[in-house]
Amino acid sequence: MGKDFDDLAAELQNQIYEETRAAYGEVAFQRWLKPLYMGKMDSPDGHARVTGSCGDTMEIFLKFEGGKVYEASFLTTGCGASAVCGSFAAELALGKTPEALFEITGETILDILGGLPDEERHCAVLAANTLRESCNDYMTRKGGDHANSGPVPDHDGQYAKGGGED
Repeated sequence: MGKDFDDLAAELQNQIYEETRAAYGEVAFQRWLKPLYMGKMDSPDGHARVTGSCGDTMEIFLKFEGGKVYEASFLTTGCGASAVCGSFAAELALGKTPEALFEITGETILDILGGLPDEERHCAVLAANTLRESCNDYMTRKGGDHANSGPVPDHDGQYAKGGGED
């Protein structure tokens, strides 16, 4: 029975992998398997926690040096697509100035991924909005030009709660 069970488990896992790869594409599939930059950061210079209209919550943590992001990480309570998008948002932040962070959008993330299924596209917007809110938090603490630039709307144009909390 042990071998039969192991064979069945392997077959099911391969089926899940193939269906996920087909639905999300190779780039998202590989990041889903091995998300990068996931984890809480101690003493970030900028941090935000945003809950999207779907109920997923994402946090992004940033550390700056020389006016650029030198460390970034994320956490999410959301689905696999949220984890993939949070991972790419953190990666995109590296080496960027605060001004450049504000140019990263949900579409930026979707372009890297080659898109997502329609019902998952909001995850990219949530990641980009959380990144901007984290940058807003950094700028507020620093007293910079983008400080208090206001909340960022989600994909439905609704304003999420929770940006900039520690």
